[in-house]
Amino acid sequence: MPKFYIFFLLMFCATITLAQETTLKGKVTGSDVFGSEPAPLVGVNILVKNTATGTSTGTNGEFSLNVNNLPVELVFSYIGYEKKTITVNSESFLDVLLVVDVYSSDDVLIVGSRFRPRTSITSPVPIDNIKLKDLQSTSQTSLDKMLHYTVPSFNSTQQTISDATAHFDPADLRGLGPSRTLVLINGKRKNPSALVYINDTPGKGDVGVDMNSIPINAIKRVEVLRDGASAQYGSDAIAGVINIILNDQTENTVIGAYSGITDEGDGFQIGATVNTGLKIGEDGFLNVSTGYSNQNETNRAGSPGKDDLFGIPATDPWIIENPSLGMRVGLPNMKSANAYYNSEIKLEGGGEVYSFGGLVFREGLSYALYRAPYWIPDPFFIKHDEGTVYQGFQPTFETSIFDAQWTTGVRSQKLGWDYDLSYTFGNNTVDYKVDNSINLDLEELSPTVFDPGGYGFNSSIINFDISKLFFKIFFVSIGTEFRQENFITIEGDEASFFGAGVQSFPGLQPQNAIDAKRQNIGVYLDLGLDATDNIYLGGAVRFEDYSDFGETVNFKVNGRIKTSDNRFSLRGSVSSGFRAPSLHQIHLSNIQTLISAGTVSNQGTFNNDSPVLRQLGVNKLKEETATNITFGIAGRPIDGLFFSVDVFQIDLDDRVVYSSSIFTDDTTTTVYRILQANSITSLKFFLNAVNTRTQGIDVVASYDWGKLRLNFAASFLDHTIEGKINTPKVLEDDGIDIFDRKEQSRILTARPNEKVILGASYDFNPVTVGVTGIYFGSVTWQHVNNGLNGVDLGNGPLPTDDAAFDQTFSSKVLVDLFASVRITNEISFTVSVNNLLDVFPDVIDTKGDFVTDLGGRFKYPWEVNQFGFNGRVILVTVNFTL
Repeated sequence: MPKFYIFFLLMFCATITLAQETTLKGKVTGSDVFGSEPAPLVGVNILVKNTATGTSTGTNGEFSLNVNNLPVELVFSYIGYEKKTITVNSESFLDVLLVVDVYSSDDVLIVGSRFRPRTSITSPVPIDNIKLKDLQSTSQTSLDKMLHYTVPSFNSTQQTISDATAHFDPADLRGLGPSRTLVLINGKRKNPSALVYINDTPGKGDVGVDMNSIPINAIKRVEVLRDGASAQYGSDAIAGVINIILNDQTENTVIGAYSGITDEGDGFQIGATVNTGLKIGEDGFLNVSTGYSNQNETNRAGSPGKDDLFGIPATDPWIIENPSLGMRVGLPNMKSANAYYNSEIKLEGGGEVYSFGGLVFREGLSYALYRAPYWIPDPFFIKHDEGTVYQGFQPTFETSIFDAQWTTGVRSQKLGWDYDLSYTFGNNTVDYKVDNSINLDLEELSPTVFDPGGYGFNSSIINFDISKLFFKIFFVSIGTEFRQENFITIEGDEASFFGAGVQSFPGLQPQNAIDAKRQNIGVYLDLGLDATDNIYLGGAVRFEDYSDFGETVNFKVNGRIKTSDNRFSLRGSVSSGFRAPSLHQIHLSNIQTLISAGTVSNQGTFNNDSPVLRQLGVNKLKEETATNITFGIAGRPIDGLFFSVDVFQIDLDDRVVYSSSIFTDDTTTTVYRILQANSITSLKFFLNAVNTRTQGIDVVASYDWGKLRLNFAASFLDHTIEGKINTPKVLEDDGIDIFDRKEQSRILTARPNEKVILGASYDFNPVTVGVTGIYFGSVTWQHVNNGLNGVDLGNGPLPTDDAAFDQTFSSKVLVDLFASVRITNEISFTVSVNNLLDVFPDVIDTKGDFVTDLGGRFKYPWEVNQFGFNGRVILVTVNFTL
């Protein structure tokens, strides 16, 4: 069926039928753990049992809900309180009291605290608690993009022409790189991906969790802790922690389908999801999710009509026929299938056994630079149809990505202590394929399809935690974690790396193959004291011992003072943190193909154990260390209005970076001798080289007034490099800049340092409409001399100063719009327009240096990124609740 018809079939797949309804009104209050008078609860979820019909409490904890008929069962749920179901037989006003549940499973898993339930007001650290409906209101189709348009300090944009990075999309909090955001699922550590980002994109040199591997229909809510938490959770929790709470509903089967397309008519996407649940025994449950999606490519390539990179004029016959130089620059083709589950079984005598996990498989296809006939002339062995003129070729870069996680554990009580014992296994693999390419060194023996190898990563984790509440005010938690990690590099077939290797992506060689393992054990003590009804004090200390780099100890202290009416609170925390260098950064080695000013070259990455790095004076990698300071205020000055303002500073020392491309023509240097001995033109490596400081302010506010909801969130950051770059003496003596200004801009200005989100929605019942405006601050790309500085290209000499070529891409505002209609209690239908005003980033201004945009092949920036360059996207979603 043509894509056009599939798209519009979803728009008209149902007929609106409205039934006469009864309006129920009431008020929800909640008890306090100290026995104070019940207070109104704002934001309580209220659902008609076994349907998607529902609402939430607004001003003064009051609600209004239309139902088809009476009697009806209503389910009331709120974080930190026991779920309550009541049967309503008449239209009389409902007074509903919810009872606090200190040990509910949701609250034990709330990120940032192992203690009693905390709300946004009473938490000593800033936490965003984002419900599934808030994520879905962004009308994005993947978790990382939903968070990108919901949490100002979170960034994730799809990349292009960047090998496997285009199929993963680096994501981070507070602009500190993917490596420094810890991701949990149901409070348990999620394994990172097998890929280290080594292409020229944001996040270069880092390793992160594959956020595309977590299907959205398996999620109940997402908690984002915007504070350092290494003393509580271990390595990586420097910028913050993202805790994904899986779906546990047992009342419905929800079937969803969506389809979308860009304003340019490309990027067609379609997908379907199913989520269902059932009860096991009296209080146990099993929730299962599955889904499939298919995304087609987009193309936003430049159209220069000439090729300055190779010095080919506009009069060239091939360029006349191919003014865009054969390029395809945009989203990759991507197919994905997933299955996730979440379960819990109650034990006789108390306690429960829990298990959750899932599998995700993706296949991606993107493109390398087009090999024009003047780039790769027509050797006799390149096949094309007889009687036709050789047109060159465009290699494809294809990935098969597999991600799996499985956790099982038991929670119970022994000798007055609560305990939680669990085992988690995680695995991520990426296998490569290069098609429609050749290896010139194999001549007529060259295949056109190659297996360049791949990467794998797996981890096994055992957690044991015990906790106890003393005197109803003093909480003690003690725990340990044992983790084993395994990084694997798989060599490619010989044809992929023979000689100079396959065009576009030389295969991984036997000397690159590795199977590296390490173990670490951590022990922590976490304390919390409700000193009075209004004062909370907390502290934690954690010891970690890694088999490869040694030991580290970290601490955290935090506190909160609130007013007796729970309207306002002051909070603050000070902590130390660390990040262990990843196995990927320690052991990765490979060869990459580079192109600059018409010259194609090979660049080698040497692993941290290589004798070559010892010759260069590069030390073994060690842990990064951090100091986090956060202070803030949160308040609910009037019913329905919530706000928080938090200021923070993060000092990060010995930051692991991926070096600049290192080369020299000076035959007297150590670098030159190494390049010659390894038959490469440049080299790179990982090292502890930079100290950075990040300062910022986060502002969050929301206002609920009846059926109107307003949201505001903003993040303002400033990144600086403190002191000088730590350059090994050998390289310093050779005059080598190991982390040049272009690489520095990747950690300072590649992501927007200002981001503001303002949204409004109104429930007209049965129609809900919403609009969101997102302000993306400017980003700056910094130039580094590529050999053209001062060169006369025909219009006078180019500047000699690198800064003269820099470009700041101006701030932009995107507007998203959605309208959702509840056709019946079982059917809902949503139409959304993302980037309503069809906004694009600024066009690249080369300022005469044609290498900047690769001879016009790229129209929009890719080394720095605000929101991608797809333009307007229309998306239609249909949900059926059974």
